[in-house]
Amino acid sequence: MANINVKLVKSLIGSKKDQIATAHALGLHKIGDKSLQPDIPQTHGKIKKIVHLIEVTEEN
Repeated sequence: MANINVKLVKSLIGSKKDQIATAHALGLHKIGDKSLQPDIPQTHGKIKKIVHLIEVTEEN
């Protein structure tokens, strides 16, 4: 099973509460934080919600 690397590249200041909660659920709290997530539909939904704040790369 593949994994997805997620990195927070923009600040959460000014974001909606649900977007902040989604970033925290992915383990992203400060700019530059990285997280390795499983490649499952739930993760894709979280990524879609905050795609404008993060950088996504796929790891094999």
